[in-house]
Amino acid sequence: MEGFPILTVLIAVPLLAALACLFVRAEGARWTALGATLLNLALGVLLWANYQPGGPQWQFQEEVRLGGDYLNWQLGIDGIALMLILLSVFLMPICIGASWRAIERRVPEYMAAFLLMEALMIGVFAAQDLLLFYIFFEGGLIPMYLIIGIWGGAERIKASYKFFLYTLFGSVLMLIAMLVMIGEAGTGYIPALMAYDFAPGLQTWLWLAFFASFAVKMPMWPVHTWLPDAHVQAPTAGSVILAGVLLKMGGYGFIRFSLPMFPEASNQFLPLVFILSSVAIVYTSLVALVQRDMKKLIAYSSVAHMAFVTFGLFAFNRQGIEGALIVMLSHGLVSGALFLCVGVIYDRMHTREIERYGGLANNMPGYALLFLLFTMAAVGLPGTSGFVGEFLAMMGTYAVSTWGAIFATTGIILGAAYMLYLYWRISYGAARTEEARTMPDLNRREWALLAPIAAVVLWMGIYPESFMAPMRKDVGLLLARIERAAPAGDSRPTPGNPAAAAPAHAAAAHGGAEAAH
Repeated sequence: MEGFPILTVLIAVPLLAALACLFVRAEGARWTALGATLLNLALGVLLWANYQPGGPQWQFQEEVRLGGDYLNWQLGIDGIALMLILLSVFLMPICIGASWRAIERRVPEYMAAFLLMEALMIGVFAAQDLLLFYIFFEGGLIPMYLIIGIWGGAERIKASYKFFLYTLFGSVLMLIAMLVMIGEAGTGYIPALMAYDFAPGLQTWLWLAFFASFAVKMPMWPVHTWLPDAHVQAPTAGSVILAGVLLKMGGYGFIRFSLPMFPEASNQFLPLVFILSSVAIVYTSLVALVQRDMKKLIAYSSVAHMAFVTFGLFAFNRQGIEGALIVMLSHGLVSGALFLCVGVIYDRMHTREIERYGGLANNMPGYALLFLLFTMAAVGLPGTSGFVGEFLAMMGTYAVSTWGAIFATTGIILGAAYMLYLYWRISYGAARTEEARTMPDLNRREWALLAPIAAVVLWMGIYPESFMAPMRKDVGLLLARIERAAPAGDSRPTPGNPAAAAPAHAAAAHGGAEAAH
């Protein structure tokens, strides 16, 4: 792979395919988009096969000088970025397949928007220049705004504006902070900024500016209200990629910027993050319990699951951070699959009201089986991807805050309540309508969309080491960077206590004991 600009190619393939889609008819656009996304999936697998988990922190680096120290084409990935790029390229052909017959108007423009979004998502995870990252990060708003606003539901205009304004406002503050950082450090090179020691007072303001953007993107309570509307109004594939990848950009931002660049400020605001995460888990889980719209229920569950990510990341220990990363990957797969399951029956009955269904296990046994698997993964059943990440995140949280772990456990209990209640009302009992009673089971295209996700969910649950190994060294390097600001326990901000954080290449502290990685 030496000398081959694979990251640039990963970005260029969907961009060129998006341009090509605009010059062909609907059927040609579908096949062009599917071919481009499958090619990117193959390139992603090649990237994974050639990544060296024990090698340099930054691999596949590329650089083209554009603007001196301020804006350059600088790409490179570590293990964390690798896993998120793989998640993106894995879900994208599934989204194209889900839109194959569901989208009938302005198909070339729709496919072009999805391909543009794929290029921008990969750019976010591969960018090593601060302003280049911002361009990719903000650029992703545009295609999703169009997908919701043009191909969405009855209230799509309101939802698209809400999505755009919420995310844009926080990102304006982040841009100001980036300009301050470039002026302070004299460079926009992200690896250099991750090793730069900003003054503690400046860290506070920079952390808040970045938090304004990443909290909305996650989304964290109380700036989550745009998400249910966006999910309900977006087409099925739009909901899959929104929940599967776009929400993960907030977590990636915390890992790449907030923790390594502003460790003291991250510790200073740790109680705030834990309080917001606790409220999010309990409040949004209770709201999910009373939803009548399937998409809205899954959307609120996403807010609760993202709270596990913030709990784990700000635990400042190996279990918490690794657990948060696995939760991000697992949630991307499971929530995407749940939205696909909703889309399958919506295409048949054109309603998302839970009360219109019932008894689907009788006439749709294949659908009921896969829906059950994804429901169990969302609940955190051992043997599925959901268990691994939530268990590690809770272990890491418990080492720092007992109350935080209690609230996280409450979220698991409530999550089981609303997900199993949803499954019971959809799949069991008597069919409430004649349409539900006579709906056909999954066709070959729908099996082809859902079966690969089911396989990866089980793979991650049974052998998570495949996904954790590329990230382990990077987590260790992050811990070495933030250990000076690690909290002592019970979420007390006590800078300068390295005992609560694991050394870079050794282990994580959990209750004071060391475990070899």
